[in-house]
Amino acid sequence: MSRLDSFLRRMGAQRDSLNWVAPRLEGLEGDVIEMGLGNGRTYDHLRELFPDRRIWVIDRALNCHPSCVPPEELFLQGEAEHMLDDLHARGVRAALIHYDFGSGTDMVDQAESRRLSPHLAQVVVPGGYVVSGQPMAGMTQMKGPDHVDPARYMIYQL
Repeated sequence: MSRLDSFLRRMGAQRDSLNWVAPRLEGLEGDVIEMGLGNGRTYDHLRELFPDRRIWVIDRALNCHPSCVPPEELFLQGEAEHMLDDLHARGVRAALIHYDFGSGTDMVDQAESRRLSPHLAQVVVPGGYVVSGQPMAGMTQMKGPDHVDPARYMIYQL
């Protein structure tokens, strides 16, 4: 499979997984956290899915499209572990975390997702979700949309 085809498959799985989780958040209190802003495409999609929820964004740098710049007070720049710990200390709780960190090197990316998993879990409300392109540690993966390969995009309910 070409890298372009792989990218398109990943983006489709990401969108479809987020769309699948969205109605399941009804009645669930909490914010949304986008981990990995990148160009801002997924953040923009989350704004459409959850117009009434506060969306926090964590990334090392702000390099997104100008139309996708999050409000300054909701953009947390730095290392994710520290940002998640800070949100937890401030009492922020998330109904959904979308984890979209990755360098493209499986061993590196999976080690990072395992290391960050307990930090994510501490801010997710009971019954809340983590949607991720990387496997998470200490969380049980659930079945998502039928057409999304569960090894391509993962959904966890805590």
